[in-house]
Amino acid sequence: MENTRVRPVLLTVDDDPAVSRAVARDLRRRYGQEYRVLRAESGAEALGAVREVKLRGEPVAAVLADYRMPQMDGVELLESVMDLFPRARRVLLTAYADTSAAIRAINDVDLDHYLLKPWDPPEEKLYPVLDELLARWQAEPVRPPDEVVVIGDRWSARSFAVRDFLARNEVPYRWLLAGQPEADRLLAAMPTGGGTARLPVVLAPGAGEGPEVLVDPDDTTLADRVGLTTRPQRDFYDLAIVGGGPAGLGAAVYGASEGLRTVLVEEHATGGQAGQSSRIENYLGFPDGLSGAQLADRARRQVARFGAETLSARTVTGLEAAGGTRVVRFGDGTSLAAHTVLLATGVSYRTLEGPGLAEFTGRGVYYGAALSEVSSCADQDVFVVGGANSAGQSAVNLARSAKSVTMLVRGPSLRASMSAYLIEQLEALDNVEVVTCTEVVGAAGTEHLESIRLQDRQSGAEREVPARFVFVFIGAAPRTGWLDGSVQRDARGFVLAGPDLDCEGDRPPGWTLERAPYHLETSMPGVFVAGDARAESVKRVASAVGEGAMAVMLVHRYLAQQ
Repeated sequence: MENTRVRPVLLTVDDDPAVSRAVARDLRRRYGQEYRVLRAESGAEALGAVREVKLRGEPVAAVLADYRMPQMDGVELLESVMDLFPRARRVLLTAYADTSAAIRAINDVDLDHYLLKPWDPPEEKLYPVLDELLARWQAEPVRPPDEVVVIGDRWSARSFAVRDFLARNEVPYRWLLAGQPEADRLLAAMPTGGGTARLPVVLAPGAGEGPEVLVDPDDTTLADRVGLTTRPQRDFYDLAIVGGGPAGLGAAVYGASEGLRTVLVEEHATGGQAGQSSRIENYLGFPDGLSGAQLADRARRQVARFGAETLSARTVTGLEAAGGTRVVRFGDGTSLAAHTVLLATGVSYRTLEGPGLAEFTGRGVYYGAALSEVSSCADQDVFVVGGANSAGQSAVNLARSAKSVTMLVRGPSLRASMSAYLIEQLEALDNVEVVTCTEVVGAAGTEHLESIRLQDRQSGAEREVPARFVFVFIGAAPRTGWLDGSVQRDARGFVLAGPDLDCEGDRPPGWTLERAPYHLETSMPGVFVAGDARAESVKRVASAVGEGAMAVMLVHRYLAQQ
C-alpha cells in the first residue's frame, strides 16, 4: 500500500552547486525518513519551491539559506519565507567574515541559528543544531487550518456571492480580505505570485496534496470542490423536485421516506427564503421559535437520512414530456428523467428600480437577509426595505448589533402586511425606526454604497441619506420563467394547478388524460406544484411544507394509474 503520509519539508539554498548538493546529502542521510529534503541554487528558485509547497498544503519545518547569493541574499530569502511559513525554523549559512550580518539577521528575521561553513563533520556541528530546532518545531502547537478559505475584496459583488453561497449551504469557511498580511501571503504562494490573480480566490480541500486554488469559481465548480453533490447518482427517478425551500424539502422527506426514488435540485441553497429568516416564531411545534437556517439544516438532515439525493448549484432551464417520462434539463446541457416532477421553485425578492441600485447589488445593497454581511453591520446605521414578516424578522435581528435600523415601508403602516407579534417586537426596540410611505429610488457611491435617495410617496419629495448597508425584502416574483411553453401560469408568472386550470369545465390545452388534474397538478400530467410558486398560495412556511406532503400523496396516486 502506498504511503501517503505528508512529510514536512527541509529546504537548503546555496548558489554553489557543490555546496548545495553536499548540504542536501547530509540532510537526507539524517532526516530523509521523516522529512522531504529540497534544494535550490538561488533565492528565486527557492521561493518558487516554497510557493509550490504552500499550495500543496505541506508544512516547511526548516530553511537553511546561504548568506552570500546574487540578486537575493539569504536574509532577504528567509524574510520572504517567514511570510509564507512563519513557524519554519530559519538557519543562515555564513562564512567567518559574515558573522555581523548573521547577528543583524537575528533581529531582522528572528533568525533561529547561524552556521559557519564548513561544518564537517555534520554529526558534531550540523545535526545537533537541527535536532534541537526540529524538536522545537514539532512541539509548537499548530492551529488546524480551515477547510475552505475565501480571499476577496470587501466590496466585491462576486466575493459577497461566494461567501453567501457557502454560508447558506452551511459550508464552514474563513474570510480574508485582500491586502491583509495572511491573505497576501497565500496569494503570493500562487504560481503567479498573486499579482495577476482575479478575486475572489477560494482555497478548497484538495485530493490529498493540499488545497486546490479556485480563481473566481462559478457556483457549480465551487459546490463540487467543497463537497456538495452536483451530479445525479441515478439514471431515472420516481420523483424529481425542483427547488429546495420548505415545500421541496417537505416533499423530499415524505417522498423518500415512503420509498420513492427521490432527487431534489436546488440552484442556490436549500431553505429558500425561509432559510434566510433570522427567526421564525409562528411555526407549529416550536414555541420558542427557531432560525430559518436551523429549520433548513434539520430538514436537510432528514432528507439525507431517508435517502433522497440533493443536487446543489444546478440551474434548471427546461421541462418537457417524453411519453410517460418527464425530463428536467439543466443549463449545462445535461438532464435527468423521472416519472413525476414537483415544481417548488418558490419566489425571489423583487429588485429595487432606480439609478445606481443595480450597480451596488452585493456592494451595500443586499436582497434577503445576507447572513454573511450581518456581522459587518455592528455599530452601523442600517436600512431595511419592506414591510412584511421577512423584513421585520431581519430588522429585529440586525437591531441586536447595529447602531440603528431604519425600516422603509411603501404603505401607510405595517398592520396590513406584518404579523402582530413582530410589530410589537419592533415597537419595543429603541434603535428601530419605521418610516412609512417611503421608497428607495436611487443609490450612489464609489467602490461601495455610500448613499440612497428616498422618495415620499405622498408628496413626491426626494431626499438623499447616507447609507452603507441596505437589506431589501419587497414582494415576491415567481422563479418560473424557465417554464415558458411547458405549463400554464397566470399573468404574474405563478403556476396554475388543479381547479384553477378548469376553464368552464374544459380540460387544459394539451391535457391527455380522461380525468381532471389533481389539486396540485399542473397542465402537464405528472407535474405538480407546491409552495409559493403556486398561484394563490398562502405564502407561509407551514402551508408550503403541507403542500409538499400533499403533492407526494398525489404522486403516489398518479403512479398507481400508470
